[in-house]
Amino acid sequence: MHTIRHRGLAAGIATAAVLGLAACGSSDPQAAGEPEAPGEPVPLTMTVWTADEAQLALFQSIADAYVAEHPELVSEVTFEAIPFDDYTTSLTTRLAGGNAPDLAWILESYAPEFVQSGALVDVGPVLEGTDGYAYDDLLESSLALWQQDGGLFAYPFSNSPFALFVNTDQVEAAGQPSPAELVGSGEWTYDAARDIAAAAAEESGKQGLVVRDFDYKVWENLSTIWDGWDAAPWSADGATCTFTDPAMVDAMTWIHDATFDDGAMPGPGTTADFFAGDAALTITQISRASSLDDSFAWDVVPLPAGPEGRQNVIGQAGIGVFAQGEHPDVAADFLAWFTNPENAEQLAAYFPPPRESLLTAEVLGAANPLLSEDQLQAVVVDGITDAVTKPAHPSFAKLQDTVRAGLDPLWTADADVEAVLADVCTSIDPVLAGS
Repeated sequence: MHTIRHRGLAAGIATAAVLGLAACGSSDPQAAGEPEAPGEPVPLTMTVWTADEAQLALFQSIADAYVAEHPELVSEVTFEAIPFDDYTTSLTTRLAGGNAPDLAWILESYAPEFVQSGALVDVGPVLEGTDGYAYDDLLESSLALWQQDGGLFAYPFSNSPFALFVNTDQVEAAGQPSPAELVGSGEWTYDAARDIAAAAAEESGKQGLVVRDFDYKVWENLSTIWDGWDAAPWSADGATCTFTDPAMVDAMTWIHDATFDDGAMPGPGTTADFFAGDAALTITQISRASSLDDSFAWDVVPLPAGPEGRQNVIGQAGIGVFAQGEHPDVAADFLAWFTNPENAEQLAAYFPPPRESLLTAEVLGAANPLLSEDQLQAVVVDGITDAVTKPAHPSFAKLQDTVRAGLDPLWTADADVEAVLADVCTSIDPVLAGS
């Protein structure tokens, strides 16, 4: 499993590059069976943002087995790691320059942009038509972001739920109730988390609740909180700013007050790593469990409930095949191999799959020994069910930086929350109107 995050993308670069490919169309690879042999075996390339050696070794072993099984189609498969902070910019620049990889990982925030651009081929027919693929095993909710007009333009290989990790040593030292017990009694709310965080921070002199990777830049990670208010930055059709809706105003007021009035969340310029013992609580993806050691006692629980209840939130990434690639039919066939039930089970060691049959505590527990089956059931299995993703939009590249700049005035103690959010809408309305 791997955390999804992005910062510093120059506004508009991805939009211009990807949408400029619309004229390329979305050619369809063969609907089923072996693709036509290309004359001689061809090399394939997939771009990824992980540099984790264990993950890359697993990818390569799956790919090498495909090459051995299909020597007439593929000579080799190469996984090209691009640093995460530059990933989408680098990928779209390559596309604009006519140097597309055959396959690529794609972040959920940019899914509408890629899907609507015509840059990706519809891989649904190949996946459905591949013997033993068990397409019906894929959770429909996990596919939604990658579908258009009945087609599937990427396979959602990673569905990593957000959860709340607890330093139980710090919570107990502050005399606070156990979040796990509050989950059991139905009292696990954001207000409860705020009170625990504030008390623990006061007792320890460290920090309380950290939204990991937010850092007052990656504002979309705050959706893990505001979803509990049923708030959203824009309407479902992406055409209207909703930062000024009462639900979002209430949610952002809660975040502001938790930071500047209650001392429950770190303020701007404060760095606190929960996994180094610097905070009592953190909201992050379940994949971060691999960073834990025995330096303190810990637990992991589902996200708290807001006024509108508890919402499951996942970080998602898809694998797409580019129409601009030299061999999209062979690439689609490889994708069907890479994500078939057997290989998806292997990939589950790092990337929670969209396959219902594999989303069991027993299967996931074999690959995640740090987590108990109860934790895996509550946080991963149940956390993927009916989950929503972080904000996504066809013009997200422009919106990401515009919203970040618009929210900057919010991060002062005397900020007028409603006025700041109104200014954000004024800033992004032209972008939304042009989408």
